[in-house]
Amino acid sequence: MNDKHIQSILTVLKEGSITNAAKKLYVSQPSLSQMIKAAETNLGAPIFDRTTDPITLTAAGRLYVDAARQVLTINTNLEKQIQELQHEDFGVIRLGLPVQRALEILPELYPRFLRQFPHVSLELLEQGSGGVEKNLLGGTIDIACLTTTPRHEDLVYDLIRHERPVLLVNKHTRLAGRIPPGTPIDILEAAQELFVSIKKGHSVRTLQDSLFISREFSPRIGLETGSIEVGKRIVASTESVMICPDVYTEEKGNRENGYFIYPILGIENTRHFYACYRKDLYLTRYMRGFLEILHSLKGEDPEKGDGEYGTVPWEN
Repeated sequence: MNDKHIQSILTVLKEGSITNAAKKLYVSQPSLSQMIKAAETNLGAPIFDRTTDPITLTAAGRLYVDAARQVLTINTNLEKQIQELQHEDFGVIRLGLPVQRALEILPELYPRFLRQFPHVSLELLEQGSGGVEKNLLGGTIDIACLTTTPRHEDLVYDLIRHERPVLLVNKHTRLAGRIPPGTPIDILEAAQELFVSIKKGHSVRTLQDSLFISREFSPRIGLETGSIEVGKRIVASTESVMICPDVYTEEKGNRENGYFIYPILGIENTRHFYACYRKDLYLTRYMRGFLEILHSLKGEDPEKGDGEYGTVPWEN
């Protein structure tokens, strides 16, 4: 393997075609095709099945890509270790997280991190949880902050906070008029209300759809949005309801915000807030510092009580 071959093949896999990958790499399509053929010649087997659209890997190609990612990880870890020896407090953390999560944690986390590591940059990739996890597995980011269910053996899932879904209810709805705010309710109590829904691909939508299926409930959805913050503001201004993680709601002053909060009964939530990174990632001192600051953010966790979110895994 050589670095150019690895970069070319991983880019083709990500972009779905040689044509798109050539544009991404700023090379001609014939030049990229020749490079791929050279890699296949060295391997002794085809890497791509060119009969599919988008292009897919052959069995040999899957082995090649797995090995290529291991090579990249080894190179990255070596580079980080050497940098840490030479410049202990200089570097970059490639951080992936959804925009809503960034709104929640970065205003408090970043100033503290900057004071402790003034020469370390945070390079943000802001997208949905599914995309962040995919990029983490692909090695294009170092640490991900996301709500998910642990499922990949190659990743460390460092629990930051348990999350509980609640129903945001506009204060002028029929539900708000007949049930006191804060009362745990069955989602069927909102059967006559208009729902604001998060779009598919978001962890909240996955939880919401599972709940509706389990209760054999087909809600009337008036609007879908990709932003929890947008959804909250719509509920505050419109006679509607929305399922939302409790971490994104204000515990006090909900009357002023235009909505009330109701815990939802009958949900077994396995999706919680984690800091994730590959098991083969070398954690530099500033990466460990970032995770320690993330754990130290104050908040009320129903599973832990008031105080720090949790303990870092290398201290357990």
